[in-house]
Amino acid sequence: MSKIESVCVYCGSSNGRDERYFQAGLALGRGLAEARLRLVYGAGTKGIMGAVARGTLNAGGKVTGIIPKFLIRREANEVDLAELDELIVTDDMHQRKHTMFERSDAFVALPGGIGTLEEIVEIMTWAQLARHDKPMVFANIGGFWNPLLTLIDHMKQEGFVHSDHRVRPIVVDQAQDIVPAILTAAAERASTNGEDQAVIDRL
Repeated sequence: MSKIESVCVYCGSSNGRDERYFQAGLALGRGLAEARLRLVYGAGTKGIMGAVARGTLNAGGKVTGIIPKFLIRREANEVDLAELDELIVTDDMHQRKHTMFERSDAFVALPGGIGTLEEIVEIMTWAQLARHDKPMVFANIGGFWNPLLTLIDHMKQEGFVHSDHRVRPIVVDQAQDIVPAILTAAAERASTNGEDQAVIDRL
């Protein structure tokens, strides 16, 4: 995996208590649009989810929303959903998560709740199992993810994270640095893969 065309963003369907979280959603959306990267997200039109989509759309970007039927009224409204370039309605959460994975070249976790945590941890699990090598980013706005990052380090130290080289998410403190970090990671990975292939070709 090297070329980045779409980025999946996991985040809260509410605003949270810190205004910086909502503003980070808007900023990330603008950054995606400016880099001509498609936003793939859970199709929520409220909270930080809505901010990311709004930031992307207002800057002329493309948005794919993926949502299960039972969540439409809870997390979105039909007027805002109509503004998305693409809306995919799934039967359940499992299908939603799989579709988001398949449609995305990188993953970002903005501040959010249990659902956000579950989604990004699953992506990390799949990376550990060599299901993908796509960039994974924790948008550590205001240190939001520090407790989880500390726990992950503890798991590694205690020998419970195997294939450690696969489970190295990028940690970014400012929303405007997320897209550059993803593009840099993808370029570095492409370079490394090219070097590996050159070695193979010489054998």
